[in-house]
Amino acid sequence: MTDRIRIFDTTLRDGEQAPGFSMTVDAKLRMAKALAALQVDVIEAGFAAASPGDAQAVATVARNVEGPTIASLARAHEGDIRAAAEALKDAANKRIHVFIGTSPIHREFKLKLSREQVLEKIRTSVALAREFADDVEFSAEDAIRTERDYLAEALSIAAAAGATTLNVPDTVGYTTPDEIFDLFTFLGTAVDKGEDVIFSAHNHDDLGLAVANSLAAIRAGARQVECAVHGIGERAGNASLESLVMALRTRSDHYGVDTAIDATKIMAASRTLAQATNHQPARNKPIVGANAFAHEAGIHQHGILQNRATYEIMKPEDIGLSTDGIVMGKHSGRHALASRAKALGFPLEGEKLDKAFAEFKTVADEIGVVDTARLLALLEGLESRRSKRLWSLGKVDIRAPVNPTAYPVARVELEHGERGRITDLASAPGALDAAFTAVSQIMGIPARVDMLDMQYVAADPNDESEGEQGAAVLVEMAIEVDGELYTGRARARDILPCCVSAYIDAASNAEAVRRMRASAPAQAA
Repeated sequence: MTDRIRIFDTTLRDGEQAPGFSMTVDAKLRMAKALAALQVDVIEAGFAAASPGDAQAVATVARNVEGPTIASLARAHEGDIRAAAEALKDAANKRIHVFIGTSPIHREFKLKLSREQVLEKIRTSVALAREFADDVEFSAEDAIRTERDYLAEALSIAAAAGATTLNVPDTVGYTTPDEIFDLFTFLGTAVDKGEDVIFSAHNHDDLGLAVANSLAAIRAGARQVECAVHGIGERAGNASLESLVMALRTRSDHYGVDTAIDATKIMAASRTLAQATNHQPARNKPIVGANAFAHEAGIHQHGILQNRATYEIMKPEDIGLSTDGIVMGKHSGRHALASRAKALGFPLEGEKLDKAFAEFKTVADEIGVVDTARLLALLEGLESRRSKRLWSLGKVDIRAPVNPTAYPVARVELEHGERGRITDLASAPGALDAAFTAVSQIMGIPARVDMLDMQYVAADPNDESEGEQGAAVLVEMAIEVDGELYTGRARARDILPCCVSAYIDAASNAEAVRRMRASAPAQAA
């Protein structure tokens, strides 16, 4: 039995059909190219018969993406199979993925077919699909709730009709790792198939067990897993591609299998999906979440500074992420502050460290995360006893054009600890773009917004402020400067100034790093 697991990615099909994750054809193509760079084995590009848009998306991916096999889903209907074949006609490697419900509840209430009628549909639909593609996958929808002997018979008929992959999906996310291990073990001996025909697992995450169930299926002999980037998909989603791949890689001693995935492209695929769907992964999302390799607790930071393996089981570089993992905040300890200060050119020890740490804690309690710009300002202030050289927003005004074809104009006023008050104007297609441009002109930091995440923080329901919501806006932003990403954050009552303040915060970080690098040769001399 092969020790390589095929990764069947369904981000563009099962993932995209979930509420809130719809993608345009262009976005699907960008995502498909990111998946090809990731080196997934199969890209399920859509459900060609579902709509003209889905058919166009499948055809576009089939025509423009090389490397992976391109698949289209099809019900066990002649029209669906012919639509899939037409959409896939330009693919160098194509797969038609045929499915039908096999459980009693699907047979009786959805299909209204007898056991024998379902088996006949499996036989004829798989045979028809083989007329258009050598690679045919059959899925027994709701397999987990199907009678075991009947499921084995259905899969055997599919294999005899020409299916090369037999998928056993937990369509409703109901099973457990022990149950699915037992099922796949049973099917391994009960299904009549050739040696080249492999079993596939497709697990949903309704009970949070999709990845665990997929790993159990692999242990029982499955050699393909169907998953999606970020685990997006129907209801609670699918097995998360990044979690599954890194579990197999990190615990290769336990599973003894591998994939063809280029793990260093995981973060790139994650960012592409976030841009395509306008949904960032949760901060605590395994592997790709903002906190996955971040450490703020002092005891953790001390360990990480000595050896990253003390609190990390994989390297961020393994997934294409470059970070030292140290987040300077109110939980950070003296070791972390001394280490970060030294890296910024401010060695601290003794009384100097005591004073810096006391002021650092005061700032951290007030604002939470102390980024590079704030930390540099604090250290420089202690060193020179000068005012902190931070930019802050004084005022932002937007002038809407009378002419509908003209651009809005932003007037931005910034305050600086040494340079005082500076004002500039800029015009751009959007009000925020204009304000960001004006900030860049003042600070001398040309930048492009890479990510903007905004949360509306409702007021305390016990606050009886009259005539107003009493809420606040929290904005987190990443900007690209000279090919590097810098983050910023701000909290305010109004959306526009909050976004501009977050941009200033991120640009201040870029400015601080630029200043630090410029002074490095002088310090070395």
